[in-house]
Amino acid sequence: MSLGVPGTSNEEKVFASDRVIRVGIIGAGEVAQTTHLPTLGLLSHLYKVIALCDVSQKLLDHCADKFHIAKENLYLNSSELVKRPDIDLVLVIAADEYHASAAVQAADAGKHVFIEKPMTLTTSDAESIISAQKRNSVIIWVGYMRRYAAAFIEATKIVRSMKKIEYARVRDIIGYNHLFVNQSGSFPVRFSDIPDVAKDDMKLRATAAAVASIGEDRARNPTAVSTWRLLCSLGSHDLSAMRELLGPPKGVIGAAAHGTWITALFDYGGFVATYETGHDPVGSFDAHLEVYGDGKRVRVDYDTPYIKVCR
Repeated sequence: MSLGVPGTSNEEKVFASDRVIRVGIIGAGEVAQTTHLPTLGLLSHLYKVIALCDVSQKLLDHCADKFHIAKENLYLNSSELVKRPDIDLVLVIAADEYHASAAVQAADAGKHVFIEKPMTLTTSDAESIISAQKRNSVIIWVGYMRRYAAAFIEATKIVRSMKKIEYARVRDIIGYNHLFVNQSGSFPVRFSDIPDVAKDDMKLRATAAAVASIGEDRARNPTAVSTWRLLCSLGSHDLSAMRELLGPPKGVIGAAAHGTWITALFDYGGFVATYETGHDPVGSFDAHLEVYGDGKRVRVDYDTPYIKVCR
């Protein structure tokens, strides 16, 4: 997790110094419990989790005990967390529908922000985040970690130096998260004490985001909504990495979606890129990008982020 973004002297002063960065986290669900909180704990010489926010009090209490967070630093309302003067960085790991409001809230409180992917679900929310970043002169970083893997960075250098790309493939076909999470040793938990008002608000936000993104008619179609959500979640990693590696395509030649499976052909002018993604009940993580050209093949394979592997 790298937040050392080149920028103004203030940004460099915050993130390039030797002091520990003090972190507040909004959202204590599965991803926080299996990935972010354990990783920040392993990087205790760089980060210290000061405060945690979630709509579930039981979940907050559980995480406080497990990850050694003071009980007085737990919040049910993110507006209180972002006001703390002892927080340098806010991690937004809440449900996708809350990314924009939480990020803007944190930026307006003068905090730097890390947003778990996707950045947001609608164009208007993205614009609100960009505006908040500009008016507050803070760093807002989106967690597309696949783009910052050492192998991907090296592959990008090689691909950009190619004289002619013949073909490219982007593939992300994996088992459901619980197949890997259950092997992670992090033992995430869930509780049912979420207030009805919070559940209702989530539904309203989800519906509004779907209408804004795919239109009112498609938003009534569960299949269309699930396809859109898949592209916004798992698919956003691949599409982000694809744009970084190959640039934006000129157009879409064709696409099809069936259940949890999506296939598309992108036109890049001189070559075609195949995009395929989906879920099945097999405990396999088949995520890779591959580019053919100049008499070579450049491929980056990704492992599940839920299980730490030493090599």
